[in-house]
This record gives sequence, C-alpha cells and structure tokens, in this order.
Amino acid sequence: MKKVLLVSLVLCIAAAAQQKEKQKADVIFIHGDFYLGATNAASAVKEDHATSLAVANGKVIGYGSKDTDITKSFQGSNTKIIDLQGHFAMPGFNDAHAHMASGGQEKLNVNLVGCRSLAEMQSRIADRAKTTPAGEWIVGEGWDHTMWPSKTTPTRQDLDKVTGDHPAIFGRVDGHIAVANSAALKAAGINKDTKAPNGSAIDHDANGEPTGIVREGPATGLVYAKVPPPSAEKRIKAMRLALQEAAANGVTSVQDYSDWQDFLALEQLEKEGKLTARISEWLTFGDSLDTLKQQRAHHSATDPMLHTGFLKGFMDGSLGSRTAALLAPYADDPKNSGITRFQQDDLNQMTKERAAAGFQIGFHAIGDRAAQMALDAFAAAGAKPEQRFRIEHDQIIEPRQIAQYKKMGIIASVQPSHLLTDMRWVTDRVGKERASTSYPWKSFLDAGVPIAFGTDFPVEFINPFRGIYSAVTRKNEAGTQEFYPNQKLTIDEAIAAYTTGSAYAEFMEKQKGTLAPGMLADFVVLDRDITKVPPAEILKTKVLRTVVGGKTVYEAPAAAK
Repeated sequence: MKKVLLVSLVLCIAAAAQQKEKQKADVIFIHGDFYLGATNAASAVKEDHATSLAVANGKVIGYGSKDTDITKSFQGSNTKIIDLQGHFAMPGFNDAHAHMASGGQEKLNVNLVGCRSLAEMQSRIADRAKTTPAGEWIVGEGWDHTMWPSKTTPTRQDLDKVTGDHPAIFGRVDGHIAVANSAALKAAGINKDTKAPNGSAIDHDANGEPTGIVREGPATGLVYAKVPPPSAEKRIKAMRLALQEAAANGVTSVQDYSDWQDFLALEQLEKEGKLTARISEWLTFGDSLDTLKQQRAHHSATDPMLHTGFLKGFMDGSLGSRTAALLAPYADDPKNSGITRFQQDDLNQMTKERAAAGFQIGFHAIGDRAAQMALDAFAAAGAKPEQRFRIEHDQIIEPRQIAQYKKMGIIASVQPSHLLTDMRWVTDRVGKERASTSYPWKSFLDAGVPIAFGTDFPVEFINPFRGIYSAVTRKNEAGTQEFYPNQKLTIDEAIAAYTTGSAYAEFMEKQKGTLAPGMLADFVVLDRDITKVPPAEILKTKVLRTVVGGKTVYEAPAAAK
C-alpha cells in the first residue's frame, strides 16, 4: 500500500512539474502599453492595461504591470523576449465583413479605385489593353461615378473607345453593378430583347439598346459567366496580396465572403503555413442544402485559423447604385424603390430549412425594405438570440425595426467607414427624414442590439482606423461635414465593436477579442494610443506590428517606427 501511495505521489509531483513547465512562455512581450480590451461576460479582463504579455501555444498565459516582472514567472530557457519600446498595443482587429478574394484580385486586375473622372477610368483601361493579348478579357473594378463631375454611369461606348477587340467588364466599387463593353455584351448574349433575370436589371438607352450597365448579381452574372475563371495559382496570389494588406492594417481575423475555390486557396495557404489571419469563410445561402452540408463538413469547424461560417444571402443592392430596396421610393429617383432578390415566401421557406439544419444565417440588407424582408424571414424561422442571426450593412433602418432586432437577438454587422463615402450623397438618395435615422449605430447599442464592425473590403479600405474615426466622429475625413452626431460612439464602444463584438458575431468571444489569460494572443502594436489622441489623429495611425497567435505576421519598416 505504501508503495502504491509513493508511486502516486511521485506521479503527482512529476505531473505538477510538467504542468509548471507547460506554463513557460514561448514569447514575452515587454515594455508595451497594452489595452487589454473591452470587458465582456465571456472573458472578464481584471485590469484595463498591462505593460507585458506572456504567450504560450498561441494563447495569453499572463500579463504584468510596471510593478510586476512576469519574466520571473514565465521565462524559460527557450523563451523569446520582444521589447515593444513603450508603444500602445491592443487586441487585433476582427473585420466582420470582407471579400478577400475580390480585394486581392483588384490588385491583379484593372484597379479603378480613386478614379476622379471617366477620362481617368478610360486611361487606366487603355493602359491595360496595350499589354493584354488580342481577344483576351479585360476585367477590373472599383469605379465610383459619384466621385466624377458628371455623376453619370459609364456606357459600353465609353469602354469601346479604349478596349479595342477585347471583351471587358468593370465592376462598380460596391460590387452591385458593372459596365460591360459591346464585345462582352455580345459574348453574354445581351441585346435589346434580353430580359433581366429576377432580382436584377439591364439598363437600356432611348433606342432600347443596352447601355452596358448591368445591375445586381443575376444580371452581372450573365457577363461574368463568360470570363475565364482565375487559375488556382492566381487565386492563391490574390489571397496572399489581400492577407498582406490585412496584416499591414492590424487585422488579425476576417469574416470573409469569397467563393468555394478561393476557400480551397486559403486551405492551401494554411497547409503551407502562410495563412496570416484567422478566416471564417461564409457559404452561399442560395446553394442547395446538400452542397452546404458538404462544404460545412469539408473542413474542421474547430480549426482556429480557418473554418466555414454563416450562410450569406442578398436581400438587395446598394445605395450608390440605387438598387438598395426601400419601403418608399428614392428621393432623387421617385419611380425607383430598388431591387429585391427574393420573393418573401421563398425566402421564408429557405430560411426555415437552413436554420433547421443548424446554420447561422446572415443577410445583406442596406435598405429598410430589405431589412424588413430579412427580419420577417428570421421571424418565420423562429429565430432565437442564441442562433446569432445577422443583418449585414443596416444602413437605412426605420426606428421601429430596431425592436425586432432586439427581440430575436439579430446582430447588426455594420461598416462605419461606408459613411465616410456615403454622407456626400445619402441625404439626396433618401431625404432628410430617413437620413436622420440611418446608420443608427448608437441606437442599436442603446437598445441592446449587438453590433460588429467591418469594412466591406475592397468596397472600402481594410484599414480599421477609418471605421473607428467614423464611429466616434460621424464626420468625413476632412472634418468638414458631420452626419447626425447623435449616433456617435465612444472610443471604447468602437473598439469593442471591432474586437469583442466581431468575435461574438462568429461565436468566438471565448477565444478572441480581449487579451485575458486563455485567449488567443492576437494583437496589434500602434504608433499612438488611439484611446487618448484627438479623433482626427486616429486617421494617421500606423501599425508597427501585427501578432497572430503570438507570432509576428507584420512588422513595419524601421523608418515607420
């Protein structure tokens, strides 16, 4: 009996020693100014700030203050020490709404972001046409006619002047309309007799001929279906470019909507150890249940770096394209109330089936009519808060609808940087009354509706500081225009929406969003304390280091420090 007790004691001592050894850090970050994050019920942060952080196996195992030297407790023979030289650090940004493949492809195709006129757009396209082999497609995206003096959309004739014999199509910055040249329309079989598929539109001129503008996925898809798909190598290259941009902007997690082949590209990058952000990949709501179940089963749901997420469906389009679905007509287009993608009965049935199969569901809804369609579908499916159904964008919202969000626990997944662009013209689109209750971030929070922040990259830059600035000021970047400041958030509320709020939206609040012990060691080091600087200074913030799972995935050039 004594021998048994002795053996048990030895084993216990050995196990304790082994457990103690496991607590030695792989890396300790010292001399930092750590903002540990917003407190939430799932992961309480006892201290607001720390000066050092210990990491093991990709997770935070401890932190210290000026009066606590954690190296004595956590430093082992192989522990790496990184000195942050007093810089501010905070939980990594979690972009709750992005399109990584599109962001990367934008860099490989004709990039039309920032074109200030039709002539500039034509010039960029002409440059690409000179180097494109005869007959090959020219593709690009990013134009925004609201930035041009004319404010009018381009036409196929505008493209024909610079594309030669190349079929070509170029998506607007919001991704909801595109303009195709004559060769592309011919390849797609679009002519004056072509009827737009349900949920879309094809513009025609006074003579009944197509102008080149195709609106929403069913119509744009007629043309894009003729464009040769990118190779696996090009998809991987595009994803790497997008991941590099995310890391350089302090984004450590992304909730992404690309296509299935792009997800396979992400899998390849993960196998090669080149995945530098945690990705939750959305699936397409309209795909068959069998397909969705197969895709869900394809990759481990517990993989902290890469897994599939919710099902995304589209209720409407965008305000910039006047395809967002509104309950009343556009103020600047009285015969138009936007475009809806579904009939309500069909939407309700599909939502019920997918909810019953255990899927989280999120709907793109920019206009108030689209938001109501989404809310009605969720209600038909018996939505409960624990399912964490989502509405993406939530821009034109009737105040009465917010109570419906609250009742069902619907998450408002919003992109505050959109307001920096939209405030130039949104009042013209919807009138003062609807504008006054639009982009209602504070109203959501006050009503107890969870919010999550993202960028809609590449519709907007993946830079989260633009979103933080927009949320706390409701001003344009020049500071010359203010948009209903009663909806401003505090800096802590804005940071929470970009970290713990986004984590909650993907069922990950127990793993990321704060830097409490046991949480994933995802954080970003900045050149300034964004919780203390004047709001205008937030826009100038530079990322010095981005850390995912304790590993540095981006470090600014020495000159930037």
